[in-house]
Amino acid sequence: MEAYKQYWEQISQKVAALPQQSEKIELAAKWVAEALGQGGFIYTSGTGHSHIFAEEIYYRAGGFARVRPILDEALMLHKDASRSTEMERLSGYAEQLLQDFPIGPKDVFIISSNSGRNTVSIDMAMIARSAGAKVIVITNLQHSQSVASRHPSGLKLYEVADVFFDNLGEIGDAAVSIPGYPYKVGPTSTIIVTMLLQGIMVQAATLMVKNGQDPEIFSSSNADGAEAYNDGLIAKYKGVIRGL
Repeated sequence: MEAYKQYWEQISQKVAALPQQSEKIELAAKWVAEALGQGGFIYTSGTGHSHIFAEEIYYRAGGFARVRPILDEALMLHKDASRSTEMERLSGYAEQLLQDFPIGPKDVFIISSNSGRNTVSIDMAMIARSAGAKVIVITNLQHSQSVASRHPSGLKLYEVADVFFDNLGEIGDAAVSIPGYPYKVGPTSTIIVTMLLQGIMVQAATLMVKNGQDPEIFSSSNADGAEAYNDGLIAKYKGVIRGL
């Protein structure tokens, strides 16, 4: 089989297994709907490549307006990618970073980490949970269980969550072997985590509408008639949501 077909087959198998986590999807969606319904926010974060999942649900056509992403340059890739690997292991950095985010009992905190072993992500989840927020984790369970935690507590990210999802990835994320080459290619986490995240969001929005609540969803600014609606949401949350 051609390598790209192997990759597609790996993805297809993982997608087919996602319904095994349906109960968790419905629970997480319920928490999101309840949080937004009572005036709370969706906080979301990730380090390294996982920061893209925070952006996935922020200021997105078809996505909730009340999303507060924690996008710190030091933990992302566009400024100093190799340095971000060092920063995500730094004890005390999460506490410093979250001082600017008033996470509380009305909120949910969604955090993604493939390995779930690094200090900053684990600290973020612990801080959010201690503040009373529901903590939703998406991780690569096989990888996480195969490595030692770098957190002083010895815990992994999935162990400090209220609920966690498995992105069903391989150890190291990449899924396709090349004969004669020692390293795999074709990471699968981006596709699967996006499906899990958006599944939660879609279900939560549906629950809110069924409950007679306005989910405040951005529409595409490139669709006719949508810009005025979006401008109203932006005006409402400008200054409340950093970076909006």
